[in-house]
Amino acid sequence: MEKKYVPKEKKDTRSGFGAGLHELGKSNPNVVALCADLTGSLKMDAFQKDFPERFYQVGIAEANMIGVAAGLTIGGKIPFTGTFANFSTGRVYDQIRQSVAYSDKNVKICASHAGLTLGEDGATHQILEDIGLMKMLPGMTVINPCDYNQTKAATLAIAEHHGPVYLRFGRPSVPNFTPADQKFEIGKGIVLEQGTDVSIFCTGHLVWKALEAWEILKEKGISAEIINIHTIKPLDTACVLSSVRKTKCAVSAEEHNRLGGLGESIAGTLTAEFPAPLEMVAVNDSFGESGTPDELMTKYGLDTRNIVEAAMKAVSRKG
Repeated sequence: MEKKYVPKEKKDTRSGFGAGLHELGKSNPNVVALCADLTGSLKMDAFQKDFPERFYQVGIAEANMIGVAAGLTIGGKIPFTGTFANFSTGRVYDQIRQSVAYSDKNVKICASHAGLTLGEDGATHQILEDIGLMKMLPGMTVINPCDYNQTKAATLAIAEHHGPVYLRFGRPSVPNFTPADQKFEIGKGIVLEQGTDVSIFCTGHLVWKALEAWEILKEKGISAEIINIHTIKPLDTACVLSSVRKTKCAVSAEEHNRLGGLGESIAGTLTAEFPAPLEMVAVNDSFGESGTPDELMTKYGLDTRNIVEAAMKAVSRKG
């Protein structure tokens, strides 16, 4: 049987954001872009070149960038801010809380170089707390797409969504396997593989790893259901509960601290509605370090093998 998902190429998700932003520039005159001195890294070059009157280079002044973005919404603009995830959240949390979330401003906070896969820049730049920081803000939508195509589709979709959004993506080239013409539905999980023995809820770069784990688990006689949770908040609780009521156990997989991430949101849902064993594949409450993306993902337990082991443990815990 042919594989269901075969990537034709590897592409970085930040380039998906850049492509989506450029397309929005052509289709929506209210879209404006702001960058904190990282235009090339955020792949905002094409937008800057073709729509210079709608591009604002604020320099290394992230807090000011968020304030300017909030102000631009008052005139009906749809601002997309761009910098590294660490600087998009931790450095400017007060401004996001007060000027964007509390005020319900239509700002799209777009964050690249998230997680361990930033690699050699090390722990000071590898933020692993950003999903937790952002999902706790009332009214904030949190999105973490899995590949180039889905990141581009998500970028297009959030322009149509009214309200603050945190869009998280990354630096490394990863398998690009989702449809190029997909319609991105905020808050709707996607069942990639049907299964009956264990539900694997994955997000971001861990989605492809979960699909690799699915094949290994199948060889071991375990039927895993793989669900891409690209929207951390609002969480698709109906999708989560429907799957776990069938499989009776679950795994969460994310490139984030186990505290405050997707796994905690799923745990809260299961505790309230359908208690079941849950194993979390995530960074175990630590900072990262300098290294290649693959080395770090393996050292911190975020690879295919860890998802397989977590799934087997979850299955063994079923009553």
